[in-house]
Amino acid sequence: MTTVAWTSDEIMTVTASRSLCDGMSCFVGIGLPSTAANLARRTHAPGLWMIYESGTLGTVPDRLPLSIGDGSLADAADTVVPVPEVFNYWLQAGRIDVGFLGAAQLDRYANINTTVIGDYADPRVRLPGAGGAPEIAASCREVVVVMRHSRRAFVERVDFVTSVGHGSGPGDRERLGLRGAGPVRVITDLGVLEPDPRTRELVLTGVHPGVAADEVRAATGWDLAVAEGLEVTPEPTDAELSVLRSLTGAA
Repeated sequence: MTTVAWTSDEIMTVTASRSLCDGMSCFVGIGLPSTAANLARRTHAPGLWMIYESGTLGTVPDRLPLSIGDGSLADAADTVVPVPEVFNYWLQAGRIDVGFLGAAQLDRYANINTTVIGDYADPRVRLPGAGGAPEIAASCREVVVVMRHSRRAFVERVDFVTSVGHGSGPGDRERLGLRGAGPVRVITDLGVLEPDPRTRELVLTGVHPGVAADEVRAATGWDLAVAEGLEVTPEPTDAELSVLRSLTGAA
């Protein structure tokens, strides 16, 4: 039972953390994905094996890393290997269960943009770029995306495809030779979206407590379909909130 008030960011992070199971191997992106993964390891999934693209395998940092180059990741890792080994031996070989990614833009087929907003040659905003995200999206057995929900972020078509989700629909990943299943879940501060098994288009399958489906549709840049059996996300527990706030410094 939850007795502590929580925020939309907190329920998003807790919901994302619950996507991870004990014993999984997880390729972790910096930011919201890292917070969710570290929360999972400190709560219900103590055996979560976290990998960051800087080459830290099985890391258990005592605080949230500021970047993939944060020394706390290396200090707390089972081992540190060269970056090419992370990608060639672990990721591209299909050894990673789940990739946790963020995005600046996401479209109806869960394609991710972290490169530019606007025209590539003359962008309005130049974003941090790809890093290892394209390979994570291509080769992890499944991908979970964690991001805040707005019409600016959830667009009909991304301005640039940094990382392929489900392309333009069924069969695209297979045609491109991508090993993994791609994004299986998108978790936001409003709810949860999952790809339709037939069309691969994202569908609203869950909302957080107090959020209406129409509110999520209004914050989405395409005509978002809503699942018939729309679920309501379980609230964060007091224990989850306590651990999360100790991680983020909000306690």
